[in-house]
This record gives sequence, C-alpha cells and structure tokens, in this order.
Amino acid sequence: MQTLSDDESLLHYGQDWTRFWRPAPSRVVFPEHIEDVVEIVQQARRDGIPLVPSGGRTGLSGGATAAGGEVVVSMDRMRRVIDLDVAEPSIQVEAGMTVGALHAAVEERGLYYPVDWAAAGSSQVGGSIATNAGGIRVLRYGMTREWVRGLRVVTGTGEILDLNRGLIKNNTGLDLRHLMVGSEGTLGIIVAATLGLLPSPPERSVMLLGFAELGALMPTLQRLRQELELSAFEFFDRGSIRHVSAATDQVFPLDVEACRYFAVIEFDDPGGAAQERALDAFEALMEAGHVSDGTLSQSGGQAAELWLWREAISESIAGRTPYKNDLSVRVSRVPGFLEQLDKLVGEHYPDLEVIWFGHIGDGNLHMNVLRPAGVSIEEFHAMGRRLSPLVFELVQAHEGSISAEHGVGLLKRDDLHWSRSAAEIEFMRSIKRQFDPDGILNPGKVFEL
Repeated sequence: MQTLSDDESLLHYGQDWTRFWRPAPSRVVFPEHIEDVVEIVQQARRDGIPLVPSGGRTGLSGGATAAGGEVVVSMDRMRRVIDLDVAEPSIQVEAGMTVGALHAAVEERGLYYPVDWAAAGSSQVGGSIATNAGGIRVLRYGMTREWVRGLRVVTGTGEILDLNRGLIKNNTGLDLRHLMVGSEGTLGIIVAATLGLLPSPPERSVMLLGFAELGALMPTLQRLRQELELSAFEFFDRGSIRHVSAATDQVFPLDVEACRYFAVIEFDDPGGAAQERALDAFEALMEAGHVSDGTLSQSGGQAAELWLWREAISESIAGRTPYKNDLSVRVSRVPGFLEQLDKLVGEHYPDLEVIWFGHIGDGNLHMNVLRPAGVSIEEFHAMGRRLSPLVFELVQAHEGSISAEHGVGLLKRDDLHWSRSAAEIEFMRSIKRQFDPDGILNPGKVFEL
C-alpha cells in the first residue's frame, strides 16, 4: 500500500476545489483492497489520527480538505468493476472509479447511468455518493440517492458493513444505506457501491432560450413540460456568457442585449420526432411574451455546443476564486426568491460581480460572488462570511436549503442551523458517535461533535 508525504502530493490530495483553507495533511495513503481500508482505520484508532476520505476532490464546500495534519485516504487505486448485471440492470464498482468511466463502461452494454455533471470525468463514485451529487438531469432522474442499490462501507471502528446488498426490495428494518448517502465521509468510508441502471436513452435535442425577465421562467418550464419529455432545464445569467466567451473564444448564438437570463432545455427527441412540438411550443412562448429569443439544435454536435454555455461556467470563473452559495427553494418560488436575493447582494456589496446559474427546474440556484482584483483570498472569504447570514436568513424565510447539492463540509458547517433544527443536529451527532466513536472520520465536517 503506497504512502506519499512529499509537498506536491500533500497539496494535491489535501484540498478540493475550495481554496479557503490551506491543505496540511500529514501523508496520503492509497488502499488497493477493502482489507487495506480496514487496516488504515484500525491503525488510526490506535494512534488517534484523523482520516479524510478522498475521491476526485471536485467538491465545493471543503468536505475533502485536510487542514489539520490528517491522513488522506485516497481511493485512486480502487477502480475495478466488481459485477455488471444486465438483467436488473445494475453495476457494482469500487468507490474510486470515476463517474465518467462508469458511464463509458455501461454504455458499452447499451445501458445508462443517468446522474451526470460537468466534473464527471474526475469525480469518483464514492465521493458522489458521500455528497449525494445532483447534476444536470435531476429534473428527470433525481439525485444520486435514487440510484444507490447497495453500499460496502468501512465504519470508524473498522467494521465492514454490506448495506442492502444491491436488492431492489428489502423491507427489513432501518435502511442504513441512506445514512451513508450524503454523509460526507463522517460515518464511514465507502469502498464499493451497487448502482441501478437504465436502458440507453433515446436521442435528445437541446433548446437555448433567452428571457427578458425572471418571471418568464416558470411559465416556460410549465409549458415545455406539457409538450416535451424534459431531462434538463438549466438556467444562467448574462454575466455568465462573458466569462464563458472569454474562456472558450465561442460566440453566443442569442441576442444578449434583449435577454438578461437564459435556459438550456434538453428533451427526448428520437429520430427528430419531437422537433415540431418543440418549435410549436417555442412560437407559443414567443407570442405570449415569455421568450425573447431562442435556437434549437439540429444535431448532436449542435446540442453539445449549446450545452457548453451552461457546463463551462464553473471552470470559466474558477480563477476568480468565487464565494459560492448553493441554495434551493421550492421550484415555484425560484423567481421571487432570486429577485430578492439579487437585490440583497446588490445593496450590501454593490461593487462585487455576482454570477447566477443553476438547475432551476429543481429549484437549485448557484450564487457565485467573484473575488475582485487586489483582494486576497483570506479577505474575500471574510467578506463572504459577512454576507452569508443575510443570504441564509432569506433562504430560511423561503423554507429552503443552504446547500442543495454541494454538501456542508467546512464551508457551511457553522451555518447548518439555518436549515436544520437543534434537535436534528443533535441526532446527527448521536448517529456519528455510533458509527465513529473515536471521531476519526473526517472530523469537523458537517458539524462539530
């Protein structure tokens, strides 16, 4: 079992995409088998050394950050396919397999794993389960949780749990599998997972629509849901276009002056059978004044070009070290909530650039405040921390969540009370103590013991 402790490896494996904490792990270990993970946990218990489970580290809440001398447990060497059952269908894989590699493996057999997002090529299965990843097709397929049939987990005591064993029906008491999904490595280290699959989906087409006002988004979503089989309804603002254009040298196909907001809509279109319905719906929305401009893909290549304007946003603004807030409210409340939130940020930080995008079809908004030139990361983080309580108070008033899909990690640990009651948080602590009595698994993440 390999161990690394050089400065480059500690920096690389000691942080996720969050950059507000300086990584400072003591070493990185690379288990190759489940027995290695058991050995690592048992040794950590004896020595009192905390562990940070590490997947692809594409998280945005500091959940995979090791900033206090922890040992990072990287799953990079555990990437095997254990079993592919085409009858159910399902696949069992080790936790270190990337989600992109999983997609490729099942597509070869005419099957489909529907959870997808821009970082699928580097994010790992175990990490996606530990954070209950969402992605671009939650509108149609739901979160990762919906597709987890079984989990193999090593707890904080070094015990191996086989949870649900891949069964579709199993009504024998509490389902501990669901405690692990979204637990951010605080209850156990996921070493293998059984995931449900679907037959390959039909061909899909994409529309890119522009809106002058936020209020047009919900009528558009409602109309398109009536006419088409939607798999995604993704939103972004005018500011996003400037950053993606600068990063990709692409020319935006719609009228940016006439539109402030935009949506990428994906729908089933086998053999082009839905094209006429899509065009009819588009014309009706134009006549009603909801849509100001739009275009419809005529090929898979064109669909990918339209998706670029949504999927490239995060990477295009990464250099500005954005202070992110990943928020959700009921879908019907999104326009009013976003208008109030935009006004709130403008009043308190009028000189900061804010980029808005998200999975508006499921009520999830990403607020990205960009770090100005000349402001240090530490100063900017402090500015974000002053803004967050005002944002979270508004989220609470709308009965929403302060973290729709990015998790809690370190970034929102001290803000958990805005979405969870004191009783809920104490129950979480109690559950943590049962699975990890010594508190060695990802300590300080989600909540303090």
